[in-house]
Amino acid sequence: MIKVVGVRFKDAGKIYYFDPDGKLIKEEDNVIVETARGIEFGQVVVGPKLVSDDEVYQPLKKVLRIATEDDVDKNRENKIKENEAFGVCLEKIEKHELDMKLVDVEYTFDNNKIIFYFTADGRIDFRELVKDLAGIFRTRIELRQIGVRDEAKMIGGLGPCGRTLCCSTWLGDFKPVSIKNAKEQNLSLNPAKISGICGRLMCCLNYENDTYEKNNEALPDLGKNVKTKDGIGVVIGVNTLMCRVKVKFKSEKDNLDEIKIFEADEIKVV
Repeated sequence: MIKVVGVRFKDAGKIYYFDPDGKLIKEEDNVIVETARGIEFGQVVVGPKLVSDDEVYQPLKKVLRIATEDDVDKNRENKIKENEAFGVCLEKIEKHELDMKLVDVEYTFDNNKIIFYFTADGRIDFRELVKDLAGIFRTRIELRQIGVRDEAKMIGGLGPCGRTLCCSTWLGDFKPVSIKNAKEQNLSLNPAKISGICGRLMCCLNYENDTYEKNNEALPDLGKNVKTKDGIGVVIGVNTLMCRVKVKFKSEKDNLDEIKIFEADEIKVV
C-alpha cells in the first residue's frame, strides 16, 4: 500500500495521485507538484489515503510544497496572462486564415510552456502560427487539438435537463456511451433527444444503465405470454425501473380486454 493525495489542476478535471512526502497535507490545500509538463499548481481534492500499488503510475511523483501566498498570487497572474494570450492567438489565427476554433489557453505554473487548445474538422498546418506565438511569448508553445466533448468540458454550459453540464462541474473522466444504452432504457433514438450540447450521446445515459441491465434480465419482452395468478396474458408494457409489467387478458365473456399490472416476481414466461 502507498500513501497518496489526489490533486486536480482544473475544475472537474482528472484526479492525479502524488506522494505527500511526509508533509501534513489536507483536502482543499493548494500544492505545487512536478508533472510531465513541468511544475504545476493544483488543489488537493482527495486527502491522504492508502491505495494499492496497481492504482498508481510508477514512479510516483512527490508534492514539492504546500502553496505559499506568492504561489497563489503567481497562479492568479497566470490566469490573467492566459486571457491575454487567448486574444493574441485569435488575431494570429485570423491572420493566417486557419480553419480552427481556439477553445482555451493554459500556462504551466513555471511559465515554461503555453498550451493552446483548439478544435478543427481535420488536420491543421499551424507551423507558422507556432512561430509567431513563440516570437511573441518567448517560451515553448504547444497547440493541442481536442474533441468536442473536451471542448464542452472546458467551456461549460447548460444541458438539456437545465442543469450545468456534468463534465464541466464534477465528471472527471469521460466514459464510453453507446446507442445500446439508449435502447436498454427504452429511450427515443432521435439524436436530438439523446445527444448533449457537444453533439455526442449524453454522458448521463451511463448513470442508470447498470440498473436497467439488471432489471431487464428479470423482465419479459413485449408480446411474450406470461402466467399470472389471474391466468395467461400478453405483456404489453414494461416499467424497467419499477420492475413491473403491464399484462393484457382476453375476456371470454365479451370483447373487452382486461389490463393489469404485476411485479416481476409475480409472473412467469410460458
